[in-house]
Amino acid sequence: MSNPVFGSNRLKLGIFAHNGRGPSQTLVPEAHQATSWDMALRTSQIADRAGFEAVVAFARWKGYLAGQPEHRSGDVMDPFVWAGGIAQATEHCAVFATAHAPTLHPIVAAKQSTTVDMISGGRFVLNVVGGWNKPELEMFGAPFKEHDQRYDHLAEWLTVIKRLWTEHDEFDFHGEFFDVIKGVSTPKPVQTPRPPIMNAGGSPRGQRFAAEHADLCFVNITAEDPDGIRAQVDGYRNLAADEFGREVAVWTNTFVVQRGTDDEAQAYLHRYAVEYEDTASVDAWLRLQGENAKLMPVEALAAMRLRFAAGVGGFPLVGTADHIAERLETLSDCGIDGVLMTWVNYDDGLARFTDEVMPRLEKAGLRAPFEPTLQHQSP
Repeated sequence: MSNPVFGSNRLKLGIFAHNGRGPSQTLVPEAHQATSWDMALRTSQIADRAGFEAVVAFARWKGYLAGQPEHRSGDVMDPFVWAGGIAQATEHCAVFATAHAPTLHPIVAAKQSTTVDMISGGRFVLNVVGGWNKPELEMFGAPFKEHDQRYDHLAEWLTVIKRLWTEHDEFDFHGEFFDVIKGVSTPKPVQTPRPPIMNAGGSPRGQRFAAEHADLCFVNITAEDPDGIRAQVDGYRNLAADEFGREVAVWTNTFVVQRGTDDEAQAYLHRYAVEYEDTASVDAWLRLQGENAKLMPVEALAAMRLRFAAGVGGFPLVGTADHIAERLETLSDCGIDGVLMTWVNYDDGLARFTDEVMPRLEKAGLRAPFEPTLQHQSP
C-alpha cells in the first residue's frame, strides 16, 4: 500500500478532532470558541508540510448534554465533506473520515469514501465506529442496539462496503441488518485492493472486531509503565495474529501540553483541565460512556477523569520538548506505530511541536527529515 500510514517512519504522527472545537472539555478562554474551517485547513496544511502521516476527522451528531443542543460537544463539521476539502488542499498526509454505521447506509459510505480517495490521490482512510452516544443515534429514529449487536451490525455494514469497493459485478446481499439488491458502486477507490480501515474497539467485543476487520487498531493506553503499555499493544497484535491470522498496526491518541519546563506544562494542564473543566460535559460524557461504550469499567473511567477533560482520555504528553520526545519514544518502543495528537490550541501546539519535538524524534531515529514539494511550501 502507498498510503502514508504504511510509510517507513517508525512512529507515525497525526492530528485529531480539528473538524470541531477540539476534544478538550474545557471552558478556558483561549480554547477554540467556534468550529472553524479556516483553523482546520490551516492546521492540516501545517501538519502536511511537516510530514505528518494523518489528519483525522471525528463524527458527532449531537452533544453530550441533554437540553443543551448548542453545547460545544456537538459542534462538529461533517467528516466526509471535511475530508474532501482537506484532501484537495494537502498532498502528503492520509485523510481520515469517521463513520457511525447506524447513521449512514453502506452504499452511501462506499461512494463517499471512494470520492475522497480520488480527491486525495489514494490517501483516504475510513475510521469505522459502531456508535455509543445513545441520544445522537436515537435522533436518527433507529433503536439503540445492545453493545455486542452494534459490532455485529458494524461488521455487516463494513462487509457490504468492502464488496462495493472491490467487486465489479452486481451482487445481492441478505444479512441480519442489510438487504442489497444488485449492489454496485463505481468508480472504484484509487487504492487497491481498498482504502485502509481504522477502528478503536476498547471492549473485548470491540477489540475482536478491530483485530478481525481493521488495518489500524486504535488502543486507549491506560498504563503508564512500559510493561503495561506493551501488554496492551501486544494484546491487540496477538489477538489479530492468533485468532484471525492478520497483522495490524496499533495507534493511540494523546493530548499534548508543551512548555519550557515540566512545571509550567503541569500548571497549564491543571489550569485548563481542572480549574476550567467543563464539569457538566465531563459528567455527561462519563455517564454515556459507562452506560453504552464499555470502553473500561466505570471505576476506571472515573479514575481517568483528568485525561477525559484534557483530551478524550488520551495518553498524556505533558512537559518540555525533551520529555515529550522521550514519552513518544517509549510508546514506540512498546510497539505503538502511530499517535494522534490534540491540543487546546492547535496553532500554538503544532508550532511548538514541529519546531522543538520533531527534530528530537528525527535524532532518535523515529522519523526521517521531511521536505514538502514546492507547491505546498510555506510562502
